Amino acid sequence: MTGIGPPEPGEGTRAWDGGRPRNPRPPGRTRAALTAWYARHRRITVTLAAAAVALAGGGYLYATRPHRPPPPEHRAHAQVPYPAQVVDMTYLDGRTTPAGAPPRSFSFAVLLSVASGPPVTVTRVTQPYAGLSVKTEPAVPFRTRAGSARKVTITMHVTECEKAPQNAGLPFLDVTLRNTRAIQVQSFILGPRYAQDLSHALQVACSNKFR
Repeated sequence: MTGIGPPEPGEGTRAWDGGRPRNPRPPGRTRAALTAWYARHRRITVTLAAAAVALAGGGYLYATRPHRPPPPEHRAHAQVPYPAQVVDMTYLDGRTTPAGAPPRSFSFAVLLSVASGPPVTVTRVTQPYAGLSVKTEPAVPFRTRAGSARKVTITMHVTECEKAPQNAGLPFLDVTLRNTRAIQVQSFILGPRYAQDLSHALQVACSNKFR
């Protein structure tokens, strides 16, 4: 025995104490190499931890940063009503068919009004029956200002009696509306008087076909 102390296990050997290894270093590494390896590992761990904290902090700052309000023009656009919300159409009466209209044609009048918002343009007027065509006076497209109403004459022409209804139960008009907010197609049901007048006009126009 000398004063140096007990010898360390050689490389590739183990020293056991109670069934568990006392030397945790990897085989084939000296104490100096193991110390350097732990130092490098510790620096890498600290760097990764710092990066994680920075990312977490940045995400927190991003999540808590207040959102900017929309530009004034976007807020003003959102306050403009949709055209279907401000337009109304009511049936007035049957009218004399305009001169020069083809046979089997008939006309009636409606009143289109705009309650509020920017002007509304009517770009198209159609009806659901395949055997009828539609024209308007004034011709589409036409514009109506808010707070005003416009009388519109609608002339229908029977193109095929076989595809026209003998009795129009609940007829309607599809009107395409446009303002600075949107373009919408609105269906207007004009009531029982319009249904009766339309059915009578179809009976007169296609009397020979319906018998």
